[in-house]
Amino acid sequence: MYTSRHQSTTAFWLIPHKKHICTLDIDRWNLECEFNNRDHRTDLNGVDRLIVRRGQPFTVSLYLRSGLYQPGVNALDCIAETGPQPSEQYGTRASFGLSANIDTSRWSAAVTSPPGNMVALSICSAPDAPIGRYTLTLGQSARIEFILLFNPWCPGDAVYMDNEQSLAEYVLSQDGIIFRGSYKYPIPTPWNFGQFENGILDICLRILDMNPKCLKNPGKDCSGRRNPIYVSRVLSAMVNCNDDKGVLLGRWTDDYDGGVSPMFWRGSVEILRNWETQACQPVRYGQCWVFAAVACSVSRALGIPCRVVTNYLSAHDTNSNLTIERYIDENGDLIKSREMIWNYHCWVESWMTRPDLKPDFNGWQASDPTPQEKSEGVYCCGPIPLRAIKEGELIFKYDAPFVFAEVNADIITFMKKKDGSTSTVTNNTIVGQKISTKSVGSDAREDITHLYKFPEGSDEEREAFKRANHQNKLLKQQQNQGLHLTIKVTADMRKGCDFDVFAVVTNNTQSEKKCRLVFGSCALSYNGFMGANCGFKDLLNVELQPGGERRVPLRLNYSKYGDNLTEDNLIRLAALLLDYSTGEATLAVRNIVLENPEIKIRILGEPKENRKLAAELTLKNPLPEPLENCCFSIEGANLTGGHVISERLLGPGEDAKVKVYFTPTHSGLRKLVVDFDSTKLCHVKGYRNVIIGK
Repeated sequence: MYTSRHQSTTAFWLIPHKKHICTLDIDRWNLECEFNNRDHRTDLNGVDRLIVRRGQPFTVSLYLRSGLYQPGVNALDCIAETGPQPSEQYGTRASFGLSANIDTSRWSAAVTSPPGNMVALSICSAPDAPIGRYTLTLGQSARIEFILLFNPWCPGDAVYMDNEQSLAEYVLSQDGIIFRGSYKYPIPTPWNFGQFENGILDICLRILDMNPKCLKNPGKDCSGRRNPIYVSRVLSAMVNCNDDKGVLLGRWTDDYDGGVSPMFWRGSVEILRNWETQACQPVRYGQCWVFAAVACSVSRALGIPCRVVTNYLSAHDTNSNLTIERYIDENGDLIKSREMIWNYHCWVESWMTRPDLKPDFNGWQASDPTPQEKSEGVYCCGPIPLRAIKEGELIFKYDAPFVFAEVNADIITFMKKKDGSTSTVTNNTIVGQKISTKSVGSDAREDITHLYKFPEGSDEEREAFKRANHQNKLLKQQQNQGLHLTIKVTADMRKGCDFDVFAVVTNNTQSEKKCRLVFGSCALSYNGFMGANCGFKDLLNVELQPGGERRVPLRLNYSKYGDNLTEDNLIRLAALLLDYSTGEATLAVRNIVLENPEIKIRILGEPKENRKLAAELTLKNPLPEPLENCCFSIEGANLTGGHVISERLLGPGEDAKVKVYFTPTHSGLRKLVVDFDSTKLCHVKGYRNVIIGK
């Protein structure tokens, strides 16, 4: 099937002219998977097959049928091939012979054992070889199959990362924290990335094979897999299914017929397995943190360092003018528009060099797999260097204007009056707050806003806005408001409770003011869509003395808001102040997130590898009504296959308590992720870090 190639010139010069060149007669071989996989940090995928990283040698033991290996006498032709149409031109086929030593800058092979009938053959792939499934032909008889991954431990690889703690977090860690909630109250949500769970790597490779570029031109696509820029762009498109056989279908309404709520998922493993078992039909349903988490799992599985980030008050700019124009009615309620401010939005960052751009744009690159706008005709976004966003370099690839707007767009608010006229409303909402990710080695939140933006009001920020031609922000002067409006909240805002929120009006002028204050609340989805009213107050005669302050309370009762809340537990508070003397309007908006009860998790027994353990899960019902169809679910990388335990009806104030049994398969620090679901209390998340002993 494969024709023998000429010997490598390196091997030829090792051979004395008087001796006859003999090809090694290989009888059988041992891929030494346990040693190689551990050495290449792929052993969590299992040790039943060879999985290695590029630019790093691995060893194969060859047992000869006849004769002994003799340096300078024996030759061996090696051919490494990947993809359906291997080609040296595309870099998907490499031919090489024996060298005196391994050369880690290219495909090479060298014998590391003394002469004998067992040959220890060291093989190294090029650090820029395409990733994927390989066949390695050795001589006439041996055909070896292996999987090649990106190698962030290899200085010659484009994804090289020179920090062991960061590599442990961004490549090897199988669980993490995704931040949701609001920028005033970031809520850590546990997630099981599970990139080393059984079968997940094969599914990740299948995602690459199902992408339209591969289906159209497999040879060219497999060649592109040498480049992490190309691979991360393919993943950005393939995690959503808007124009391909992608993994997830997004839905942002409360109607999840034919699937499950995005809140249902505890990790990526079940999603990826469902996609494969359903013949690559999209899994229903995802929202931004689910899209980002799945993209992170696949990237880490393939060897690209990756993390999920959350941008609070994230702008969705549809026309690239870096401005979000919002319209409100005379009650301060938003009028629906395609351009939205999301309460938060999640995407991923991947670590790689950018030789296609000018120097110093290496490092973290933002990609967004949530389908929002098309890029080069496809629903994908990125990768774009964070530095390009920070410096306002919007001509760089890929999709810089969209990501720049997500963190920097200006908001202009207009009020539409009943008579059809519109007027501008003063509004102090700032886009791009508290950009967050999980810290390396701990569950704490790391604020990375400084990687995307210069300090507000700084000269550097102004220069970035000039480069981005962001005229609105450049022209905006800080207005010294005569009337100041803000919203204050109480510390204790738990789901099931009644509580007060306050509109605070301050008169900074020298004259008495008469105003109208409209103070309303409504249920809110995290992507900015408003639901039903949760409480409303309209005061026509608010009088303020010079320097005076008025604090107006609004009571939020569970009886009113309980049935209107979405699964996001968000309420939008909006106060609109109209100054009768000047006709000026001021708007203050604040999104609040109601706290769910805590799930208490006790581990019973000593956590050890392959020993059955119990987790005792307890949750107190905080609602003034019973909970029905209560269900606890648990999941954890190398801990459990995902059990679902049903619990009885809960009365008001009662505890749900259940024991769940599971058997850890690997030692080390693991996260047990817990989900509680019921009719009135949906998808409460909790987790417990567990150290599993050997």
